[in-house]
Amino acid sequence: MGTATKPQSVDSNPRSHWPQDLQREFDDNILNACVGSVLVSETDRVRVWHLHIPAGKRCAFHRHQLDYFWTAHVAGRARGYYDDGRVVDVEHYKGETKHFTFGKDEHFVHSVENIGTSDLLFTTVEFKGGANPPLPVPDDVRLAQSASVGPLSRTTGVIA
Repeated sequence: MGTATKPQSVDSNPRSHWPQDLQREFDDNILNACVGSVLVSETDRVRVWHLHIPAGKRCAFHRHQLDYFWTAHVAGRARGYYDDGRVVDVEHYKGETKHFTFGKDEHFVHSVENIGTSDLLFTTVEFKGGANPPLPVPDDVRLAQSASVGPLSRTTGVIA
């Protein structure tokens, strides 16, 4: 369930209909492996992320290239901005879970905006050892250090 907005013209940049600041942020984060607000656990096989998006806020653009799934912990409304230019509005329900797989060199980049009135909370589990290698993540997104970092940027992944 959702509505999609697609670009109307054929252009070499499928995001040309987006505002310039959104396009710039996309370009700056095309290799951003921080698919959540905080990396709560990592082993040689998995990465477990929590993503918290307050009402009216948006997470930073990030790249998915590892097989993964996410689960919504609460119901809410979100708008997704995708690398192919789509802008998609969806209604999430508590317990909703989606699975994704990627072949060699496959990926997508997106951002999620909370267009509802309550906070969104997701858990994402990425699986290492698939067709693509994991991208590096900075230490400041790891749970052990997140409390000492301060106001957002990479720690919360939320754009004001």
